[in-house]
Amino acid sequence: MPTPTPPVWHPDVLAGCEAATLQLAPTYDSPAIATLVRRRAPRPNGRAVLYLHGFIDYFYQLHMAEAYAAHGYDFYALDLRRCGRSLLPHQRPNFCRDLHEYFEEIDQAIAMINADWLLLNGHSTGGLLAALYAQRGNGYDRINAIFLNSPFVEINAVGVEKPFAALIEQLGAIWPTFAVHGVLSPLYVQSIHATQRGTWNFDLAWKPMAGWPAYAGWFRAIRRAQRQLQGGLALSCPILLMHASQSHRGQRWSEAFTCADTVLNVAHMRQYGPSLGRNVTMCSIPGAMHDLVLSAPAARAQVFAELFTWLSTL
Repeated sequence: MPTPTPPVWHPDVLAGCEAATLQLAPTYDSPAIATLVRRRAPRPNGRAVLYLHGFIDYFYQLHMAEAYAAHGYDFYALDLRRCGRSLLPHQRPNFCRDLHEYFEEIDQAIAMINADWLLLNGHSTGGLLAALYAQRGNGYDRINAIFLNSPFVEINAVGVEKPFAALIEQLGAIWPTFAVHGVLSPLYVQSIHATQRGTWNFDLAWKPMAGWPAYAGWFRAIRRAQRQLQGGLALSCPILLMHASQSHRGQRWSEAFTCADTVLNVAHMRQYGPSLGRNVTMCSIPGAMHDLVLSAPAARAQVFAELFTWLSTL
């Protein structure tokens, strides 16, 4: 792995955290940057975690960082290029043509983490990315374990949505910047944001209520990555795949949005999770949401209990 330029850490927007800007190689929308955020453990145990966020997302789950730190883990999170802290004015938000684009910032982040033992923690699209990186990324041999929080292993499409998805994937090869609006319901963001029906505060400029467009090139990149994952990755490190106990789809608000995965189909995670590697632990959380760590208190407590119990066995 390349030796990165020593980072310049500065106070982050989240209290108790620091951030460093990662300069990336020129690409089709240069300049591009990524941002590494860290929360140091008060009593470090030699272990660290690197968190990868999902689509239309960025790192804001401070309580998750604090939970890791309380258990002795130095916590790091990447805001990937074109996302959150790393989104520049000339860029299409959350756009990519290939998930391997993100390997560069993951390489840099891992090289900057001084730890004897590393957990790679990915949520949703970040879970798909984490699994692929653990198989063929330059820093794969630094990864000791993987925690996947509701990974995006398959498109949640039904009925006429399936041929439409296939069409958008084909379009992505010739018109990657074609924008598809409304692919994610605003009801999920409403279910978690404190100004709506949720309890969490995050920057709506970085994670807007109505979401961002899903570009055809991004969709093609996702489908190619998912097919690779679905074929089996044969990962050798221990994997914990955790998901909500049920999914829910709806066009109108109901309380089901507060206690189910309303973004992905958990049946897909159950189907493809066991083929990720040789040592996969599957865990279902009753009453949990898509981002498990944003669930209601009882479900959230179970998420952390299951996670740290699993980690204690490794």
